[in-house]
Amino acid sequence: MRENPQHQTLGITVLFDPYTLIKRVSFIFFLAFFTLQTNEPVFAQKKKATQPEQRSTEARLREAEFFFTEAQKYFILEDYAKALVYFHRVAELNPTNATVHYKTAEILAKGSKEEDLIKASQSIETALKYEKKNKYFYLLASNIYSSLGEFDKATNALETMLEQVKGTEDYLYELAALFLYDKKEDEALKVYERAEAILGVDEVSSLQKQRIYLERENVSKAIAEGEKLMEAFPDEERYLLGFVETLSRFGQTPKAIEYVENFIKDHPDAVSSKMMLAGFYRESGQEQKSREYVQQVFDDPSVDASSKVIMMGVYTTTLSNNKSKKIPDQELESFSIHLFKKLEINYPADPNVHLIGGDLYLTLEKDKEALQQYLKAVKGGSVSFDAWQNLMYLESETNQLDSLIKHSEEALELFPNQAMAYYFNGYAHLRKKKYKEGTYALEQAKRLSAANAAFVSELNSMLGDAYQGAKEYAKSDGAYEEALLHNPNNDIVLNNYSYYLALRKENLDKADKMSAQLVKLFPENQSYLDTRAWVLYAQEKYKEARKVIEKVVEKGSVSSTHLEHYGDILFQLGDIDLAVKQWQNAKQTGGDNIALDKKINNRKLN
Repeated sequence: MRENPQHQTLGITVLFDPYTLIKRVSFIFFLAFFTLQTNEPVFAQKKKATQPEQRSTEARLREAEFFFTEAQKYFILEDYAKALVYFHRVAELNPTNATVHYKTAEILAKGSKEEDLIKASQSIETALKYEKKNKYFYLLASNIYSSLGEFDKATNALETMLEQVKGTEDYLYELAALFLYDKKEDEALKVYERAEAILGVDEVSSLQKQRIYLERENVSKAIAEGEKLMEAFPDEERYLLGFVETLSRFGQTPKAIEYVENFIKDHPDAVSSKMMLAGFYRESGQEQKSREYVQQVFDDPSVDASSKVIMMGVYTTTLSNNKSKKIPDQELESFSIHLFKKLEINYPADPNVHLIGGDLYLTLEKDKEALQQYLKAVKGGSVSFDAWQNLMYLESETNQLDSLIKHSEEALELFPNQAMAYYFNGYAHLRKKKYKEGTYALEQAKRLSAANAAFVSELNSMLGDAYQGAKEYAKSDGAYEEALLHNPNNDIVLNNYSYYLALRKENLDKADKMSAQLVKLFPENQSYLDTRAWVLYAQEKYKEARKVIEKVVEKGSVSSTHLEHYGDILFQLGDIDLAVKQWQNAKQTGGDNIALDKKINNRKLN
């Protein structure tokens, strides 16, 4: 049978067999605990004379040994309530043991109540009374005081640790952070200077000092700190980039350009620096130099596609801004398309490449090309809703209703809570006169858009049309009414609502008021004038209707519907020949329905 190995702990030779982790750790803590108190091996071989007082002490130590072992076991098991009970008992038996008070403080500090933290602070203060060379005691004390908002005590604990415990200089950064949290920036700056004197220039201290100086608008000192960090780490590109960005932000772009140019000379593969330099050149009006570096980046196969897409996005944004300001720039447009084609050739399967291509062509009002790119993006697995939304928008604009239904349904599988996907789905179904599907989709869009009153009003306008088509007239009227509550002068709603009421010969007084309001707002609009005439026709005010419809006809470019309405009005006024003539004109203009043919053949209304 293999013997158990020997293990040396705190100068004591211990024999143990492979018990559980809990027993091993607890035993080690016990040894440390009692070695500190007795300064003698616990299992000394030498026999001593035992006086009554010694026997009493040994009994307490044995009892404390048991309680400490139990406490440590429950601590490891994270049963802190039981661990705390046993640690308290150990402290009663041996009150001068610093470790027990530290462990008690550690448990109490885990609590969420202020009273627990106060007790934890008392325990750690007791621990530090008996042990002044353990850095973990000071760190715990600092954390407890910080949690209590007692930042003076927290910083004092770290200051004392730095004095008492060698090799703790790294914690100067924690000390400075505490001063910053306590809004004592001057003290923090002094500590960062101390850290720098001992540990050298460091990113943490340098960047924090820069931030403080910039907040105080002391630009010169901030720049000096950035320069110091960059010089200490001349090959660290991110330090350079942070430094030159600060220079540029404070109007020193020429100096920033100089630094980046020099860095690129020593680091010709520094892609991020080339991208930054291209931006600086562009901002300073040196477009040609900028484009040279952009070309280098786009031609570099080591640069990932996402970085190139970001650069492409800058040009798309610039073109969009130019468009809004009506500033033509054919050269920039050509260069942007040139860059995109490079992307498309090198990354044909990347959906983000096609997404930025769609954005570019959409900005340039090349809708056909934009639609193709967005289609490639979604087919390539784009998870950007923008790609889907723009695709659906372009399909709606080009009347590709079947594709729009297909893609809106696919979009809803990926984005089930996107109102715009339901909107386009409802729009396409409405246009195809699939009213049941249309009303469902539009109602879902409305449900998801409660916070957007203007959009809800537009949806209500469409729902009015859809429910009218579905012959659910009460719902149609309700939707129109909701739309008018948001905007009483909504011309589309006023037109459609009054026209459908006239067709149904319902609530004609309301239709009369709405159509009158409509032509007052838009006196030259032929469609709105036709609606007004039709409302008057429904009210059997044929002479007034004729005056209005003739204004439509006089304007020219009339539709077959306008001419058919004109014929109907003339018929009611008894002018049969002229009525038939207008019906014939309607047919020649494109009207082709059975009802119109019957009117012409029978010379009367059906």
